Amino acid sequence: MHIPDGLIPFPQYLIYGFISLIAIFFALRWVRNNLDERAIPLLAVLSAGIFAIQAMNIPIPFGTSGHMMGAALVAIIFGSPWVAVLVLSIVLILQGLLFGDGGMTALGVNIFNMGVVGGFVGFYTYKSLKNVNGKFAVFTAAWASIFIAAIAAAFELTIAGTFPLDLGIFYMGGFHAIIGIIEGAITLVVVLAIQNVRPDLFSLEQKPSEVPSK
Repeated sequence: MHIPDGLIPFPQYLIYGFISLIAIFFALRWVRNNLDERAIPLLAVLSAGIFAIQAMNIPIPFGTSGHMMGAALVAIIFGSPWVAVLVLSIVLILQGLLFGDGGMTALGVNIFNMGVVGGFVGFYTYKSLKNVNGKFAVFTAAWASIFIAAIAAAFELTIAGTFPLDLGIFYMGGFHAIIGIIEGAITLVVVLAIQNVRPDLFSLEQKPSEVPSK
């Protein structure tokens, strides 16, 4: 999922970076106004877990990689896609600085794909399906978040002229459709575990916050 430096023209990196900066601004505002201090330890643990699972990369043809993401997990647990934007931004910045994973010029596009696209797709997929079946909603949200983020990356690389769209969808979509099954299962296990151990922090029946407070 990480797009490395050099695959997208620099002016396009700037556009994605600008969009990501706006998203981070709203994410910080949401966290400041809505996050309960009791949830801070859980947020830290989940952030560390996401950092770890993203380190397990599968090489994908044409220079990018496949791995689990974690955006839907934090969006569902904390009831907002903005938390996913913030957590994924922190994780990606640390990965870029410490390990060169994704590169620093590509930071904006990676935050956009994994934090913004992944977080919002995951959260609103869960929200739209939770009244049908909570467990199915969690699994599907996690799968959709990583699959759609991968498709977004394929379109971006096609716009950049890196490789044709059909190959991008085949490789990025195909790999992440499979990885998404694993992510969906792990996300469901974690969500149910937190629901059972700390129902005060999370409930499948909670009414999530949808937008940043003013």
